[in-house]
Amino acid sequence: MSESDNMDEILERLRELAISLYPEIVIDTEIVYGKLRIYFIDESFIDVWISRRLPNRYAIHWERRHIDGTIYRWDNTPHEAHRHISTFPHHFHEKHDHIVKPYHYPGEIEEAFKEALKYVKEKIERQPHSRTT
Repeated sequence: MSESDNMDEILERLRELAISLYPEIVIDTEIVYGKLRIYFIDESFIDVWISRRLPNRYAIHWERRHIDGTIYRWDNTPHEAHRHISTFPHHFHEKHDHIVKPYHYPGEIEEAFKEALKYVKEKIERQPHSRTT
């Protein structure tokens, strides 16, 4: 099995997890251009990217700029500017690219993905006029 096939299988597993764990907030999914995109009921979406060339490199990006100007991203791109963060290279962008906090990566992309989905669900449910309430 090629590395590409393995990444496709991982993305498919993550897609199935999103649908089965949070059907109340997930409205659609697609795997396109080597990443998984999950659409939520509030019109936001998450992109999950796993590197096919660099081992263990990932990004889980929740896009909300079109809703309230925010983004949330869990990733491990080793930017020098983030070297001071205790969990480097793992880190979390909270609301904006320039707000970077430690992120204790659970060691598996599936677990990190579950944590991100839980975070998304909690935020969506706290939004005014949430369709989940």
